[in-house]
Amino acid sequence: MSEPSRAGRRSAILGGEVGIWTTALNAMEISRTQEAASEVEELGYGALWFGEAQGSREAFTNAALLLSATRRLVVATGIASIYARDAAAAKAAAMTLESAYPGRFVLGLGVSHGPVVEQRGHSYISPLKTMSEYLDRMDEAPFSAAGPEHAPPRVLAALGPKMLALSRDKADGAHPYLVTVEHTRKAREILGREPLLAVEQAAVLSTDCGEALRLARSHLSRYLRLPNYRNSWLRQGFSEEDFAGGGSERLAEALVAWGDEEEIKNRVEKHLAAGADHVCIQVITENPAQELLQKLRRLAPVFANR
Repeated sequence: MSEPSRAGRRSAILGGEVGIWTTALNAMEISRTQEAASEVEELGYGALWFGEAQGSREAFTNAALLLSATRRLVVATGIASIYARDAAAAKAAAMTLESAYPGRFVLGLGVSHGPVVEQRGHSYISPLKTMSEYLDRMDEAPFSAAGPEHAPPRVLAALGPKMLALSRDKADGAHPYLVTVEHTRKAREILGREPLLAVEQAAVLSTDCGEALRLARSHLSRYLRLPNYRNSWLRQGFSEEDFAGGGSERLAEALVAWGDEEEIKNRVEKHLAAGADHVCIQVITENPAQELLQKLRRLAPVFANR
């Protein structure tokens, strides 16, 4: 049997080429959340990504709950905010999870957003410098407990070229969110061949154009208020006019794939062809907590075990 390719080895670190990204588990009781994670694994998906926001479950304890309920699934933070804990605590938590669940935890870190950070009582100043210094403090922090042989993979929420370069230089790769296929291509050029590139892709599993655009715009509405995303989209070729009225059709269709299973697969394949090692699909529905697993069951024959 031939050796896996370099890209194949990178994908394996992330649980395969396709995973799931969701915030829906926050709306479920803990026992139901764990049952859902177990079903995601049984359906054949290799990774489960989740976010951390103000008022959500804490990232590392949440990861532990999901890991404890599964046997093979890679669990990834997409992302853990660097303002939620200091660098030494983040390192200790990540090393502890890697010790308990070897090869199954991916640490995604991000600088979050100004309004969210300020709500936490912090000042949002120089995100790139802040992240760089945080990573240095993580690397320097002691961890004297019995631990794993290696730290878990570390990826950064990176949209702009400077944060992508930092992902290359001080992390194991990048985890871009709400980006186009062309962004993926440019991200791979900046990262180079070796670093991990795990791209989030929002998707509406519906062939009804009106419904798809409505759900896509509803999903984008919270992000349209955040300067980091607006600036990212401007760099990706959109204009201020695309942000008006809940987002233009052009913006919605570029950022949120829609259609049947094959259409969603087609968008994922484009990201992989553009240089992504892993695409985590965020299924957008009217009632995520109730509909998530139903949609994942439909997509499983297309994406499971990849």
